[in-house]
Amino acid sequence: MTVEGASVQNEAEPETPLAERIEAILLIVDEPIALVALAAAVHAPVPAVRQTLEALVEDYDGRGAGPRRGFELREVGGGWRLYVREDHDDLIADFVGGQAPARLSQAALETLAVIAYKQPVTRGQVASIRAVNVDSVVRTLLGRGLITELFADAETGAINYGTTDALLEHLGINSIDELPPISPLLDDGADGFDEGTLR
Repeated sequence: MTVEGASVQNEAEPETPLAERIEAILLIVDEPIALVALAAAVHAPVPAVRQTLEALVEDYDGRGAGPRRGFELREVGGGWRLYVREDHDDLIADFVGGQAPARLSQAALETLAVIAYKQPVTRGQVASIRAVNVDSVVRTLLGRGLITELFADAETGAINYGTTDALLEHLGINSIDELPPISPLLDDGADGFDEGTLR
């Protein structure tokens, strides 16, 4: 068979189903992939890709003909990605064991929380809120890709920081607006005072 004949045969072959092409891409992405980027990757119209994603979600959740899967397809951080179901967190933690990446320190978590709730915010403002120097912690968070430099203040030149899509992905939310309200978590300042002390 000539090369030309092979080319004709390939053109005559049926196209791989859209769901299969989408699954192939979803299996290799390290972070959520935006709908438009996914549509471009699988060479299909955006509405068709969205409809197929919704069908896959139902299929993986066991709402179709097949069983519920140990993984799920979620829209997180402005994109789509496959995740292990929460039911299997303990199983995965046992399997991964000592290979899990180092956790953030308490100082890093506190600094990240301040930036998440106050963004855009400068390093000086974070340090003022936490009452400690946060230079090394901010460098750590930048290195982990959890925060980013948004812009420099026009008057002072101070860098303003904000959170990244990587943080949204880790938290399993689509927007920073989905963070829980912080006021109910704050101490009202009454602890440490006896009733008779206040007049």
